[in-house]
Amino acid sequence: MSDVLDRFIRYVKVWTTSEEGVDDRYPSTDRQKDLLRMLVEELKGLGLEDAEMDENGYVMATLPGNLKGGKDVPVIGLIAHVDTSPDVSGKDVRPILHENYDGSDISLPGEEGVVIEVKENPHLLENMGNTIITSDGSTLLGADDKAGVAEIMAAVRLLTEDPTIPHGKVRIGFTPDEEVGNGTRFFDVQKFGADLAYTIDGGEVGEVEDETFNAMGATFTIKGINVHPGYAKDKMVNSVRIAAEIVDMIPPTIAPETTEGRIGYLHPHHIEGSVEEAMVRVLIRDFTMEGMGEKVNILENIAELQRARYLKAQIDLDIKESYRNMKFKLDEDPRVLENAVEAVSRAGVRPKKAIIRGGTDGAMLSYRGLLTPNLFAGGINFHSRREYVPLESMEAAVRTIIELLKVYVERS
Repeated sequence: MSDVLDRFIRYVKVWTTSEEGVDDRYPSTDRQKDLLRMLVEELKGLGLEDAEMDENGYVMATLPGNLKGGKDVPVIGLIAHVDTSPDVSGKDVRPILHENYDGSDISLPGEEGVVIEVKENPHLLENMGNTIITSDGSTLLGADDKAGVAEIMAAVRLLTEDPTIPHGKVRIGFTPDEEVGNGTRFFDVQKFGADLAYTIDGGEVGEVEDETFNAMGATFTIKGINVHPGYAKDKMVNSVRIAAEIVDMIPPTIAPETTEGRIGYLHPHHIEGSVEEAMVRVLIRDFTMEGMGEKVNILENIAELQRARYLKAQIDLDIKESYRNMKFKLDEDPRVLENAVEAVSRAGVRPKKAIIRGGTDGAMLSYRGLLTPNLFAGGINFHSRREYVPLESMEAAVRTIIELLKVYVERS
């Protein structure tokens, strides 16, 4: 079993699901620290003596450079997150290896009807003869982002065992709570001490991602009037009905399920309440600030229309920014992307510049002074029981990390 595969199989079996809406503790679930502590011990075992986990669960460690002659090479950070999405269970993951894949649909035995169909996943056909790793279908797999974690650890092992590979100082960082939008909440950029960094958290093999959505979150809060329904005529103001109408007024043509590529969306993702008070949460996503403004206007117009329709109700709309497109910052230093593309090519893979219809820890870090594009980890169908990752894609990611460090030595 290859080192990256052995690590990945071990890591996905550790339950690290994060939890939405937790503000009184960090990370959101203590179980994430089980894997983080394991990584500290493994890093120390590889000779990274300063490996430690801080009070917030962040693991950081240093791989010293091995260059002679005092060559000035940037300190490179390699970052991945250990938590898995709360959208699907990540407890008791049972990974399955489908060796010498033959191009057919993959039926997962853990839950009836869970099939990875080739017609919906044509990428599978590019992996004929390879080893495809899935869960048993009763849980997600956890390639997002334990593939990235395993790839960084496998690369560190190679670098410590082979002193002929030239590299500057490398900083390793593993984070919790990325899947619930808090991966960098307490991340100390200055303590991390990298000049630039890469998250190993992307998808398909070869992808180099330098562009994310801009992101905002909108919350409609509706306060109505509750009266006994038998005597409610001309008195009751039903917050549930108003909330349902708000959702219905959001154009379905700009929903996640009807858009792709560079088209943004409005996504009502949470609704709760009663007659007296209800709440609707909406995600706002677009690659341009102009597009964000248009979508904010749509929500503001909906709020005004509902206020005019229901004069006795109190309807508030609160909008907060989450993160911005990291491309706005990465364009300030083109080498971070150019060197990544070169490294992918040297690793024997065709580079694919890609956009992320989502966000990464790198988007937040880039706006805090640490430019951090995203490199592929190899997984497909994240946050799904149908998630999978080809072993050969993970091995290519390890080679890419090694080549990336060599590129910076050559070009410094």
